Amino acid sequence: MIKYNKKQVLVTGGAGFLGSHLCERLLKEGHIVICADNLFTGSKENIHHLMDDHNFEFLRHDITLPLFVEVDEIYNLACPASPIHYQFDPVQTTKTSVHGSINMLGLAKRIKAKIFQASTSEVYGDPEVHPQEESYWGRVNPIGVRACYDEGKRCAETLFFDYNRQHNVNIKVARIFNTYGPRMNAHDGRVVSNFIVQALTNEPITMYGEGEQTRSFCYVDDLIEGFIRLMNTEDEFTGPMNLGNENELTIGELAKTIIDLTGSRSKIIKHPLPQDDPTQRKPNISLARKKINWEASIQLKDGLIKTIDYFEMKLK
Repeated sequence: MIKYNKKQVLVTGGAGFLGSHLCERLLKEGHIVICADNLFTGSKENIHHLMDDHNFEFLRHDITLPLFVEVDEIYNLACPASPIHYQFDPVQTTKTSVHGSINMLGLAKRIKAKIFQASTSEVYGDPEVHPQEESYWGRVNPIGVRACYDEGKRCAETLFFDYNRQHNVNIKVARIFNTYGPRMNAHDGRVVSNFIVQALTNEPITMYGEGEQTRSFCYVDDLIEGFIRLMNTEDEFTGPMNLGNENELTIGELAKTIIDLTGSRSKIIKHPLPQDDPTQRKPNISLARKKINWEASIQLKDGLIKTIDYFEMKLK
């Protein structure tokens, strides 16, 4: 494992799926970690095993409100990321991306901290370019039901780059593609967790459309490695940088793979496609290969087995 100097690090959204894995990784590297989360989609259960670590501190906090701490680095992961959750209160979702970014960037400016933004492949919308590279501006419906998340994240990127240009804040921006693994929320409506829970309980697998839409799934450990490497690039490099798995498959293929791995008796049933659901999603990760020598290494089957084991334990 690469060794870094000991730092004080703030992780917003640190009790969430990705945030909890990031907190765990930073602690393993010997850093002091402050985890801030309002627990809307995060859970104390995700960080329970970290609570006794003297280098770990949990703050229940909503980043739409100012936060005053002294740290060297900030990872801004706070925002509901699944349609079920971000559409529950779309105004608050937008506030989290916009007001939250302003608050975290203001903090980074005051204390001269490096700040990382967890952006998303959703900034590309339903893309006309395939695979998506960072130079592509996207195709997003600004008034659709997904816009609170898509446009919120796009505005957050605008704020990050304007703080960099206007105030010389040291920023790193990652665009995250579909990620899965242990600690996903079983009820967040994401396709991997949905299919696994349905398969393990022998319930019908609910597939939207004909299952021909494609996605590329990255295991969480690979993604967190990408976060760490991007954060440790030279100050002049800001991103944005795609982080995701290049191996593309259809949703129908994913459903069949999960049924096979679980030995499920579930049958696939089809529902109409949700509004603005992208038909294709695959990252071009040439920049990640060049700048941080990174690509996803964990095979889908191996990652799914680990994720299935987690949900089997949760469902007992």
